Amino acid sequence: MSSRERILGRVRRALADVPPDERPYEESVPREYLRRHGERTAEQTVELLAANLADYRAVVHRCAGDEVPDLVAWLLAAHGAREVLVPPGLPPWWLAAADAVRIPDRAADTAARLDRVDSVVTGCAVAIAETGTIVLDGSPDQGRRRISLVPDHHICVVRVPDQVVASVPQALERLDPARPLTWISGPSATSDIELDRVEGVHGPRKLEVVLWGSAGRGTAG
Repeated sequence: MSSRERILGRVRRALADVPPDERPYEESVPREYLRRHGERTAEQTVELLAANLADYRAVVHRCAGDEVPDLVAWLLAAHGAREVLVPPGLPPWWLAAADAVRIPDRAADTAARLDRVDSVVTGCAVAIAETGTIVLDGSPDQGRRRISLVPDHHICVVRVPDQVVASVPQALERLDPARPLTWISGPSATSDIELDRVEGVHGPRKLEVVLWGSAGRGTAG
């Protein structure tokens, strides 16, 4: 018997005495908590996202229209990236101006091979303003979870305002719980008992977020 079968068996036994006409949990428990804190315009929500991303030590960039290729190329060059990991569904034009060698996401690649790749560029599923969180769900423009966790430098392109929501409850409405969700709030970091911060322990040391759609180009954070 597998672990899955054992767990499901315990669930069935626990539910054995539940009357068939009992109301589902979703209906019987009122959920009256706030879905967001305060009222904001779309522009204000994007500004809050940028501020919270920067607070988590992500580097925030803004670009409009067709500026994505030039900005991504500049970020890769500034990092000294010789190779860039590319999800299968990443829009090719995002990397049209980049000199780095494109490395496709291959199932056969080991963690050691991915660790030698300098950077990865992905899209995102949704960005949460109140928490400064980027969520990836394994869609074609984001690739498998491991490609955003192993390389040392992650560039994530967020379409604004379409992919930006105010709160976690609003984000959950857009996400499929059956997909492999990765929630990212700043670069990977941890602290020892003396509170010395160490970055890059279980993910990229540097997270750069491109807010694509904001007016003009600039950098914050």
